[in-house]
Amino acid sequence: MEVEVEDGKVDAAIKTLKKKLNRAGVFRKIKEKRYYEPPSAKKQRKRKEILRRAKKKLKKQLKRY
Repeated sequence: MEVEVEDGKVDAAIKTLKKKLNRAGVFRKIKEKRYYEPPSAKKQRKRKEILRRAKKKLKKQLKRY
């Protein structure tokens, strides 16, 4: 991943890089890989994530009407 530094604006470049890395899911992957997660716990976590996203989507759809 690359970010161009313009006119010595390092802080802005770091902010842009962090935003790009966050959107790519790099921080989430690092957090997940920090410790070993058994396959059963991984399946359970993924199921919870799917349910959370479904609830969020449903809530968003209901809010429109």
